[in-house]
Amino acid sequence: MSETPHLSGPFRVGDRVQLTGPKGRLHTITLREGGELHTHNGVLKHSLLVGEPDGSVVTNSAGHEYLALRPLLRDFVMSMPRGAAIVYPKDAAQILSAADIFPGATVVEAGVGSGALSLWLLRAIGPAGRLVSFERRAEFADVARANVETFLGGAPSTWDVVVGDLVESLPAAVEPGSVDRVVLDMLAPWECIDVAADALTPGGVVLCYVATATQLSRVAEYIRATGLFTDPDASETMVRGWHVEGLAVRPDHRMIAHTGFLLTARRLAPGAVPPEVKRRASKSSYGDVDVELWTPGAVGDREITDKNLRKRVREAQKAADGVRRRQDLPAPSADSSDATP
Repeated sequence: MSETPHLSGPFRVGDRVQLTGPKGRLHTITLREGGELHTHNGVLKHSLLVGEPDGSVVTNSAGHEYLALRPLLRDFVMSMPRGAAIVYPKDAAQILSAADIFPGATVVEAGVGSGALSLWLLRAIGPAGRLVSFERRAEFADVARANVETFLGGAPSTWDVVVGDLVESLPAAVEPGSVDRVVLDMLAPWECIDVAADALTPGGVVLCYVATATQLSRVAEYIRATGLFTDPDASETMVRGWHVEGLAVRPDHRMIAHTGFLLTARRLAPGAVPPEVKRRASKSSYGDVDVELWTPGAVGDREITDKNLRKRVREAQKAADGVRRRQDLPAPSADSSDATP
């Protein structure tokens, strides 16, 4: 019986299953031959789930019922080990839409963080696409690889991870004018706009995901100054849930508000000059601005300690190693983090 995770159909060995038990407590397991879930409420044998349809209810040894569902991608990314902060599902969905990520697209992503956005991009480009992800820190790249392998059951052939600086490494990784989309999730995306412009095909999209208004302003003005793109478009997404029970219909008391800004622009054809956009003159100019204004501490970027990061790398790799053992796949070589596509 195959041990590669499946996204639909009856549960099979190797599938990840999200169990909702007494009092709504969640347990996520990977089905295996002879496996058991032990809790203070009893024992649930994995064999009870194998062959059952998604959305089944099973009973453990103590008579407690559990609802079994495959975890959605959004469930996985919100609970997976993190090296860096993740792109939340609400923003990932907007990124796929705003950047128009399509099946078969060639996409460049920087940085890879914990692999959350990589999973969404890999799903969108499909088996005919190509995703090239850049990450400066090898530890973050290791966490991302492990998380992607855990969810997909192995390393996808459509994904290359490059450890290094995008500005230095991108020209060697892709042909000029061959990239359909560039997604920049970093502190100073304006530093990468020129190299992204060289890599993008005419009409291609560059999307920047930034946290603060100062970053948003600076990258927008930089894109305008290049003359290589259409006028940038900026937005943010806020999600407010609603309580719906009979006639008690009201907004939830809490909502997912600001997490980041999205800014998109499209690559112009070589030599094209866009029509002039009239706007009010701005008195502000970045010029020789103090870069200290955009350091991680100044913009609220939370640093992770080396000890905490090492722990998260171990957690992510442990999950990925479990997938490899079930499929009898070899562990990645020690120098794989530094390999370029």
